[in-house]
Parts: sequence; C-alpha cells; structure tokens
Amino acid sequence: MALARTPRGKWIEEGFRALATGGPEAVRIESLAASLGVSKGGFYGYFRNRDALLTEILDTWEREVTEAVIERVENGGGDARARLVRLFTIATSGDRPMTGTTAELAIREWARRDRAVAQRLRRVDNRRMDYMRSLFGSFCSDPDDVEARCLIAYSLRIGDHFIAADHGVRSRSEVLELTSTWLLR
Repeated sequence: MALARTPRGKWIEEGFRALATGGPEAVRIESLAASLGVSKGGFYGYFRNRDALLTEILDTWEREVTEAVIERVENGGGDARARLVRLFTIATSGDRPMTGTTAELAIREWARRDRAVAQRLRRVDNRRMDYMRSLFGSFCSDPDDVEARCLIAYSLRIGDHFIAADHGVRSRSEVLELTSTWLLR
C-alpha cells in the first residue's frame, strides 16, 4: 500500500508558520518535516532546496495579499465605499498563517535585511496602495485627500497592533470604526 504524499501546500503553510515565529532562519527542512510528522525526503519532491521553498512562500504571500484579496473585494460588488468596507474587513479578519498580521510582520522584518525581499515588499505595498487609490479616487476628487486616506488606512493595517494606547471611554474597536467612517466620508 502506497503512503500518501504530504501536499505541497502543507510544506508552504508550515514554512509560513516557521517564518512567522522565527524569521527566515527558522524555515528549515528538517524542522518543517518534524512539524508535519513526515520525513524530509518528501520535501525534495516539490522543492529543489530551501531557497526554492522561501521563494514559493513569498510568491504565495504576494498573490494572497494582493490579487486574491482584490478579487474577493471586487467579486462582492457594490460601490467604492462598499468595496473599501469589505477590504477593511478582510484586512482585519484574523491572523491566518499566510495572510495575517504575523506573516506580514515577519516578511517586513525580513525585508529589512534582504534586498530582494524588500523589492518584493515594495511591489506589494505599491499594488495595495494603487488599489486603494482607485477606490478612494472614485469619490474623492482631491488627489492629496486620496493619498492621505490611503496612507492612513494602510498605516492602520500595518501598525495598529503596535499601538498600546488607551482611547478614553472608547474601546479600540470603536475607535477603529470611527476611523473607517471618517475615511469613507
């Protein structure tokens, strides 16, 4: 009886987990195999080496946080404000291994030390900002206003978890809702 092969996607997902918890140095074939409960031999059926897995992790991340998100937003229909609400909801909907905040921060930290990752991160940031510009631009005629809204929205997505401030009588979720309402005015 043949043994079932560990799917390629499982290796990538486990690589994301390792990246998110320990950076690219933690993405090691032996430790991924141990986490998956398999031998490392199956890894080589999909990837030439560790660098090939790291590239695939970045490719998957880039696709999932740009085009896949944009497709989900667009498929929901509605005007630009409705699409922005959907985008904000998707962007804050939990910490999934490949698209959540933990993976985002790990890749941003990696980009500080690796020029190729930094170039990819710039491409992702530019794609996300361009998409938001198209949405905000449909109801804001002032290009400066559009740019400010995009930067505020994006900065909030990337930096919200770093802010430990209290908000007086309001909860964090209430302040985030106020911010979204203000951005969509």
